[in-house]
Amino acid sequence: MASTRAVVRDTRRQVEHIELEWIPLSDGRRLAARLTLPLGARAKPVPAILEYIPYRRRDGTRARDQETMFWFSANGYAYVRVDIAGTGDSDGLVEDEYVKREQDDALEIIEWLSRQRWCSGSVGMIGISWGGFNGLQVATRRPAALKAVVSICSTVDRYHDDVHYMGGCLLNDNLDWGGAFFTYGALPPDPAMVGDRRWRKLWKQRLEGLHAYPATWMRHQCRDAFWKHGSVIENYAAIRTPVLAVSGWADGYTAAVFRLVENLKVPCKGIVGPWGHKYPHQGIPGPAIDFLGECKRWWDRWLKDVDNGVEDDPDLRLYLQNAVSAAPHFERREGRWLGIPDWPTTRVQTHTLYFGEGTLSASRPRRKLESRTVCSPQTTGLAGGEWCAYALGKVAPELALDQREDDAGSLVFDSEPLKQELKLVGQPVVKLRVAADQPHGFVAVRLNDVHPDGNVTRISYGLLNLCHRNTHAKAARLVPGRSYDVSVPLTELAQRIPRGHRLRIAISSSYWPMVWPSAQPVTLTVSPHGCSVQLPRLDRESGWSTPEFGPPHKARALDVTVERSGKEYRSVSHNIETGEAVFSVSRDDGEFVIDDIGTRLHYAKQKSFSIQRSDPRSAESTIETQVHYRRDKWNARVETRTQLRASGKFFVLTASVRAYDNDREFFSREFKHRLPRNHL
Repeated sequence: MASTRAVVRDTRRQVEHIELEWIPLSDGRRLAARLTLPLGARAKPVPAILEYIPYRRRDGTRARDQETMFWFSANGYAYVRVDIAGTGDSDGLVEDEYVKREQDDALEIIEWLSRQRWCSGSVGMIGISWGGFNGLQVATRRPAALKAVVSICSTVDRYHDDVHYMGGCLLNDNLDWGGAFFTYGALPPDPAMVGDRRWRKLWKQRLEGLHAYPATWMRHQCRDAFWKHGSVIENYAAIRTPVLAVSGWADGYTAAVFRLVENLKVPCKGIVGPWGHKYPHQGIPGPAIDFLGECKRWWDRWLKDVDNGVEDDPDLRLYLQNAVSAAPHFERREGRWLGIPDWPTTRVQTHTLYFGEGTLSASRPRRKLESRTVCSPQTTGLAGGEWCAYALGKVAPELALDQREDDAGSLVFDSEPLKQELKLVGQPVVKLRVAADQPHGFVAVRLNDVHPDGNVTRISYGLLNLCHRNTHAKAARLVPGRSYDVSVPLTELAQRIPRGHRLRIAISSSYWPMVWPSAQPVTLTVSPHGCSVQLPRLDRESGWSTPEFGPPHKARALDVTVERSGKEYRSVSHNIETGEAVFSVSRDDGEFVIDDIGTRLHYAKQKSFSIQRSDPRSAESTIETQVHYRRDKWNARVETRTQLRASGKFFVLTASVRAYDNDREFFSREFKHRLPRNHL
């Protein structure tokens, strides 16, 4: 078993750093791990914390890991960062997201960790996004040594609350993330880890085993067995491990926190701050918190049996956000923390507002109202921001803009100015009576805060493929012209609406570029007398504690030498003659050297989403990525491209990969998939 060890002093105590540890699997494969241990752990064993993801522990997440791993080990825990099979320096191939083999491998990893002389026998799993997903998934398998999970920005339902589909609608994030995953699967192992003679062979195997992953996901346009696998909502009772669930209001994965706290029968606590898709000690928008300290409390209780009272924490600690004028980026959101002892809580009551003639009112309309129609321009949604504010690992203007432009292409229903402040905590639901003039179509619904100065801020939204009105398991065509009563759940929120502001419901038949458009322009007819919005109104909070979080703590940052600074550029352009709008993102991380391993890294990504104002079949999404590694004689580069177009009946997905060794083409391949549209 090969390993490389170096002792590093960090914060309060010495830490042993193991750059490479091979974890053997029963089928002969080996997974690459990076470890930090408290000095003395071999004489006095400690619990192990496992983070198990495909994002390259050596040169991908190293900066983040550096701050986390060394801090935990300086505070009494082993930290183990493992590359999933087929990624980083691990053996094997990338099959897909969250496959059973990934879970099986995790069971072997946990068992292996529990047997190490430096391990007390107790293991916890932590992770954000992928690592949050698989922590929950592995918990359902109940390995004996797994004692606790910290799941950040994750999901309990892979179909409804992930990057692929929302409300039965195809998200463009399916292609965006799919392009990123396609790239990760094509990256080479590091010769310094796997050997100068072996790395090219492993790289070639990875490239030959690559798939156009979005095509797989688009073959499952309804919630079938494919999506049920790995969705812990299918059997919450299978989880018998305490879970700390965490997310942020600017993240795309907030719902899981509420679902887990409400449904798990084991100790489960939730934290939702103002952040995007980031660890809360690095959280943007701020305020960031001492998240590692919160995790340590969780680990101390469940991995070391310290009676510290974490089970008495409020069920939910939520950041109640103040009203704010819309902006694409915030360094900080003003607000305050709520400590909700029990969730659900009777202090959150349903406050129903009924649709009128362009109005919202607490009183039902006394007479039947005229129906209203909307056929939204295909460009409606350009002010919607990203489905998930990843910040692409950086800080970027990804949030929803002033909604007035999108409202112009929507039906809007406004309340009177509020006579007193309204606090909303939980999930709004909109009830609609709606008809479409086509057999397929979707509805996008936004809950907006209309400020006295006219600025409009989106505070919650939801989508529904109307062919999924009965179930996401099977799509059913619409009868054109027939009205249907449907429910549209919106995203969770904790939001203050000040006195003098108005609430607005905005309804559109398109929401580009977040959602792939219908096959033809759709006119929706809304019957106001059958419509309402159910708001989760917080009536009182007297007697509740106010959670307090200290400032962020972390270990010393990774040393890097920046040779060329990076930049990111986002724009929307309009062609007046053709009516085409193009939303473009160009990210360039510059070039930098990771000092302790000597690797020079460059990463760049371009995204383009174009559509003509009146033609949904003109939609085109393109993702291009370039990754370059250099060190001594190692010079490896990967370029990928994924693109999606559609006709009335089919999606056309193309993908290509080109790999270069010392600037000579090492491998190239192109994929093309023609995929039937199933009521999308």
